[in-house]
Amino acid sequence: MATLIAAIASGLTAIVLISISACCSGTRLWIVFVGVISAFVAVYSVTLYLLNRFIFEKINPIYKIIHSLNLPFKQFKKQLNSRDFVSEIYRDVQYWAEEKSQEIDRLKEMENYRKEFLGNVSHELKTPIFNIQGYVLTLLDGALNEPEINRQYLEKTEKSINRLISIVEDLESISKLETKTLNLNFEKFNIVRLVDEIFETQEIRANKKGIRLQFDKEYDRALQVYADRKRIFQALSNLIVNSIVYGKEGGKTVVSFLDLDENVLIEVRDNGIGIARKDIPRIFERFYRADKSRSREQGGTGLGLAIVKHIIEAHEQTISVRSNPNEGTSFIFTLKKYKA
Repeated sequence: MATLIAAIASGLTAIVLISISACCSGTRLWIVFVGVISAFVAVYSVTLYLLNRFIFEKINPIYKIIHSLNLPFKQFKKQLNSRDFVSEIYRDVQYWAEEKSQEIDRLKEMENYRKEFLGNVSHELKTPIFNIQGYVLTLLDGALNEPEINRQYLEKTEKSINRLISIVEDLESISKLETKTLNLNFEKFNIVRLVDEIFETQEIRANKKGIRLQFDKEYDRALQVYADRKRIFQALSNLIVNSIVYGKEGGKTVVSFLDLDENVLIEVRDNGIGIARKDIPRIFERFYRADKSRSREQGGTGLGLAIVKHIIEAHEQTISVRSNPNEGTSFIFTLKKYKA
């Protein structure tokens, strides 16, 4: 910077001296004027060049570090050679700052999600563990010698143990699906028959609430899909069980199919309590419960819909949901249609 100031001072001094000298020697005015302008242009050009070099040398290392993270080298080199590189630097640094700000917001959101997830896992695991501890301590305190009580408490202990096993197994399934370490066994099968089997396994549960399990119409021919039968059975079972758990007394669960040529669309809908609009974007998150107190009373691990989503996405398909409070919920997804 000192060199730059010295150059400017020297240039201005030269202009003044030239002007004084010309006047004293009687040189014509226009010649003096042309000389002064020429000298000014020369000094301006040198000053501008030195200023650009100064800015370039000072900012270039910073810009190179920031900008090389976002642009290929050829584009980076092209922008550095641009005559208006200061504007380029300003725009790029501003873009870089905005991008990093968004990245920080995403990291904060992930951190909050991680904390919420760990809190939910802790809560889900502590409940059955504390139940088991209470039952065992009661038995050790003397109830073990009373046949009616000890059997009752042992059965309750077994239920809590089974709940723990279910949570661990579901977490393991999600982990494998997320890391793509779970191998899918693709095969041809009749999706209508698969749903019929699920209806049979959930008939007792549905009858307790007076809920009818049915198809939207009679399907007199097979609808063959190409997927992992075991995993699709698991996904559809979770959706149908959910429709029963959150269904209204005397309600219904309806499954329908639509042949889309390349795919088969499957819909599971009910006329139950529905889901609030604010909760819909989060219902596929692990352990997320729209109504925490009520849903825990209904049982389940809180991982069912997360597993459904991962299974469908593992088949390179998507799942969506439509719902209105007190009107019901509809889950829709597709599977690849089998073609011989």
